[in-house]
Amino acid sequence: MNLKLSFIALAAVSALSAPAAFGANPELKLPNFSHLRGVASDSTDITIDGFLLRIARKFAQADHDMDPQGAAALALLQDIQSVRVRNFTFDKDDAYSRADIDSVRKQLRAPGWSSLVTVHKRDGGEDVDIYVCLEDDKVKGLAVIAAEPREFTIVNIVGSIDLAKVSQLGGEFGIPEIEENDMNDDKTGETL
Repeated sequence: MNLKLSFIALAAVSALSAPAAFGANPELKLPNFSHLRGVASDSTDITIDGFLLRIARKFAQADHDMDPQGAAALALLQDIQSVRVRNFTFDKDDAYSRADIDSVRKQLRAPGWSSLVTVHKRDGGEDVDIYVCLEDDKVKGLAVIAAEPREFTIVNIVGSIDLAKVSQLGGEFGIPEIEENDMNDDKTGETL
């Protein structure tokens, strides 16, 4: 009888933890790209998480009282867990393999990831993809992949991201201004 209860308890724990195990992971596995550092004319590798993110929140908190953008930045940073940026620039076309980027794109086909924007320009060889990772209709991650023949950038933001809060930072920190009308879904009129 004890073995049967143990089995039922194990089955219950497994069933309760299964959705979390199969949910989309908003943190992408970015390749090392060490083979490109020697070839690239310029490379940028930014990882802000843990301690550095807490420092960023402290600076935003200090600006909170004096600047409306500081308050918006603090609200945006509150639920962010990490920000990772990888950028490589080359002196000649096709100095990197598209397979390097495709390994990241493949992860974005997993359940939970949804494409927001896809731009492919055949003439200039420019590709831009923006994805969000959704969990219970909440944005838990954001990924941007921008590739040109001489440059590529990958951005991965992990954490709860409120797109309305991002729009409040329009015109600041390199974020374009977004009109309130742009934040509404054309078909339903609901705010994104």
